[in-house]
Amino acid sequence: MPSGGPAAKTARTEIRAIVDDKGHAVENARRAVDRLDAAFADGSLLRTPALGAMLGDLMVALEQDDGQKLGGKSAEAARFILRAVSRELDNA
Repeated sequence: MPSGGPAAKTARTEIRAIVDDKGHAVENARRAVDRLDAAFADGSLLRTPALGAMLGDLMVALEQDDGQKLGGKSAEAARFILRAVSRELDNA
């Protein structure tokens, strides 16, 4: 059963705003992960198995070595996964 109440609604709205932001996809993804982690930690959203898998995939896409810049395929993967995260939020 999805989370309810004002805290869940606020978390969903804020995460979707980050996903839709016009900034760089990799930075948006990092911000979205931070906001999702905060929502899971404070109990406003529940970590569904699907969200857990998506976040795992997203972390692989965001992984980088020291000094390495992410772009191209990482940015495209981040955009794709963030769209899926946005759809799954109603179940969290």
